[in-house]
Amino acid sequence: MTEPTTTQLQPMPDDWRRALAVVAHPDDLEYGCSAAVAAWTDAGREVAYVLATRGEAGIDTLAPAECGPLREREQRASAAVVGVSTVEFLDHRDGVVEYGPALRRDIAAAVRRHRPELVITLNHRDTWGGVAWNTPDHVAVGRATLDAAGDAGNRWIFPELAEQGLEPWNGVRWVAVAGSATRTHAVDASAGLERAVGSLLEHRAYIGALTDEEPESYVRGFLTGVAKSVGERFGGRPAVAFELFAR
Repeated sequence: MTEPTTTQLQPMPDDWRRALAVVAHPDDLEYGCSAAVAAWTDAGREVAYVLATRGEAGIDTLAPAECGPLREREQRASAAVVGVSTVEFLDHRDGVVEYGPALRRDIAAAVRRHRPELVITLNHRDTWGGVAWNTPDHVAVGRATLDAAGDAGNRWIFPELAEQGLEPWNGVRWVAVAGSATRTHAVDASAGLERAVGSLLEHRAYIGALTDEEPESYVRGFLTGVAKSVGERFGGRPAVAFELFAR
């Protein structure tokens, strides 16, 4: 069930310094929340990206061995546009990411490395709120991220991480889910929207395979349309929405 469309979204918390965004593929954050990331980095906050895969199965006309390095380069360039310099890849296989202890352990290790107060991920539910089916990778990574935010603080879950020098981190205060149909909070996208457009445009190979529309027209139309729609529940300002879970 989706939330009532008349409910006003609350501002995201801003009393934090470090965030970690964990998603399945290159471009997930650019479609989901890069305008918010731009606003956060402008304010002096640290944001790091961790991607479960390199998106190597994402372009039908490119073999994975060629596609993976290309999409990694595009993701690093895309992150730089919104002020993110740390981009890590966990090397799970694109398209067949499995929810389970191995994925939770890899994400918990990333949480311990980066020690964020805010963790960001993408919609972990079966659909996007209606009949549009979500992908298995998004579901697996989103759910594992929600779990790993707690795993990271427990010394006796994945004890091998402490043996590797990654001490428990119990400082995650929130997990924010982008692309959720049950959104609760939002970030003003006014200042970051133009850079969000530029950030998504860095995924030129992927966008070129995805649509015949002119890339900038496609990207600008998509991102501004979503931001405007969210803004109807956020004082009329273009915005990026999240479902916020407190820990």
